[in-house]
Amino acid sequence: MLLGVMVVISTLIFAAQQSNPFTKVELPSVNETESDKNVANEYRISAIDIPEDLNFAGESVPQNDPEIMERVDREFLVNTYWQSNALLLMKRAHKYFPIIEPILAKNGIPDDFKYLAVAESGLQNVVSHAGATGFWQIMKGTGREYGLEINANVDERYHLEKSTQVACNYLNKWKDKYGSWTLTAAAYNAGPGAINKYMGIQQVEDYYDLLLGQETGRYVFRIMAIKEILSNPDKYGFEIHKEDMYSSVPTFQVEVDEPVSSFANFAQEYEINYKILKRHNPWLREPHLNNASKKKYTIEIPNKGYYKVGK
Repeated sequence: MLLGVMVVISTLIFAAQQSNPFTKVELPSVNETESDKNVANEYRISAIDIPEDLNFAGESVPQNDPEIMERVDREFLVNTYWQSNALLLMKRAHKYFPIIEPILAKNGIPDDFKYLAVAESGLQNVVSHAGATGFWQIMKGTGREYGLEINANVDERYHLEKSTQVACNYLNKWKDKYGSWTLTAAAYNAGPGAINKYMGIQQVEDYYDLLLGQETGRYVFRIMAIKEILSNPDKYGFEIHKEDMYSSVPTFQVEVDEPVSSFANFAQEYEINYKILKRHNPWLREPHLNNASKKKYTIEIPNKGYYKVGK
């Protein structure tokens, strides 16, 4: 009888376990599955070897200073492993560097400064929280001081050629004062007043000896990292081909020396639309041009066949 009772109890316990949804089930370990999805099998992340001849505009970086090299390393890591942004910068550089490079060269500005524009704006017509505008992030007062027209109708900080020329004039002015392209780049970011203040308080005359705010303290190192990565994409793991790049659309120029009541109508005269007109002339800020003074403006019009324009 005792044996029979034990058999019945065992059967009931087994049945309860089978119906309990919370009963622990032993699963095979990850190592035992055939479809191991460990991302490390396909993707490797490594430290980065910093070039031994790192420089900005021909001015060497003190690479024997461990504090400097930590800051350099940070910018190389951040800009290498922010892959989507790096690819976009490469694509845009192919489109805009051919416009920027000859203007820098004509003004005696080292070619490295084209990467300053990349660091400032990502080669986009952005506006900062402080109001700095365009590829070169020019403040309204600075733009007007150097001859740009800035008003409700027209803002030439958005004009790539003219704003690049202003940036060159500004850079040459402060290079004459500081005697260093590296300090000149820092002054472009923080303003010469701030750089002069820091130099006076800290009693040093070299960018690499200055204790600066985080943005300006990272600034030149970021430019150098962007320069190295964009110049040697294969070295940093980027696979990009010429056909992947953005390219400029050929244009011709139309001169206007009178008011324009509607740029939408003006665009239609050249078989394009308002959006395309503004894409090539972002410095035109409103859908009309007052131009009471009959000033002569040059408007870029894309050649036919590059855009499909709906009716």
